[in-house]
Amino acid sequence: MDYTYEPKNVCPMQISFHIEDDVITNISFYGGCNGNLKAISKLVDGWTVDKIEEALKGNTCGRRPTSCADQLAIAVRQAYNETH
Repeated sequence: MDYTYEPKNVCPMQISFHIEDDVITNISFYGGCNGNLKAISKLVDGWTVDKIEEALKGNTCGRRPTSCADQLAIAVRQAYNETH
């Protein structure tokens, strides 16, 4: 299933990905630091929701209480909860 999430308090306006059972693939960020976000997307492609959360949840960016990586972790958990 393809899923789209609107992140909060970060530069990207949208995160999209495919979720099959608990495996996340085809991650795309729209807006933000293009090179860094492409790298994150490649690194976690094929990971499970739990593994993404373990690695990325709670990461912050500067003074912000969140980051693009943290928002991805939130997005994949939300998608998983909505589909299971």
